[in-house]
Amino acid sequence: MRHLSKPVPHKAMVLRRESAMETSPRQTKRRGSRRSLFRVFSLSGAEMIFLGRCLLVVAAVRLGLTLLSYHRIRSLVTRFDAHRCASMGELRRVAWGVAAAARFVPCATCLTQALSGQYILARQGNESRIRIGIERGTGEQLKAHAWLVSDNHIVLGGSIDGFAHLVDHGSR
Repeated sequence: MRHLSKPVPHKAMVLRRESAMETSPRQTKRRGSRRSLFRVFSLSGAEMIFLGRCLLVVAAVRLGLTLLSYHRIRSLVTRFDAHRCASMGELRRVAWGVAAAARFVPCATCLTQALSGQYILARQGNESRIRIGIERGTGEQLKAHAWLVSDNHIVLGGSIDGFAHLVDHGSR
């Protein structure tokens, strides 16, 4: 009885293995950035403009934190009169915009994002505060984190669980 299937040559097996190995983490990262870029271009005009503004603010705050002190940047960010509470829609929009823009700015830490969000909210007349805390039980290494809080809602920074509260810096 004869086999109907042909044996695959060794050379073809090697090529298949190499092509399977071509999807390295580096190429996956490129694909991920292409997807992010594709998502940006699928936004509406108003969303794209807002994301562009957020990108400028996050980049400016990041550069400012590199060149100036935290207190100087905070005084520039909080120079606006902000007395009203933001709606949940405004808070979500700012959280989305700042988090999305931070992906494109190198070293955009939690403090950079919190200051950027506070600036954007203050420009709209909405009050907020930056909460700074340290992680409990870290041993020798001290790990700090910053959150943006508005009307007792965490806008940026994630959960406060496991952190000891140090200080709140308000709108003024």
